[in-house]
Amino acid sequence: MTYWTESLGRIELDIKMKDAHIGSHQGQCDADIAHLLTVPYIKKQLAKLNPELVAKCLKEFGAWNSEELANHEDNLSRLLWVACCDLVEGN
Repeated sequence: MTYWTESLGRIELDIKMKDAHIGSHQGQCDADIAHLLTVPYIKKQLAKLNPELVAKCLKEFGAWNSEELANHEDNLSRLLWVACCDLVEGN
């Protein structure tokens, strides 16, 4: 497992590097992220996250508007994608 935290340490996840590579690659990653959301150890961690905190952390990227950030399931996909990208780029 590889430890990931968002920039201010408010959200922490443990993700296997092989899974991070599945969720971060050239081209569309949506289907791969959707698959990773079903992986039990990832699903369990994401289920514990506060929806408001996830939206607040993602808002700081400036890539999504308030309307988009109102959907928690979409936010979990975004958060997982960001985490995967950070982990892959860090190695």
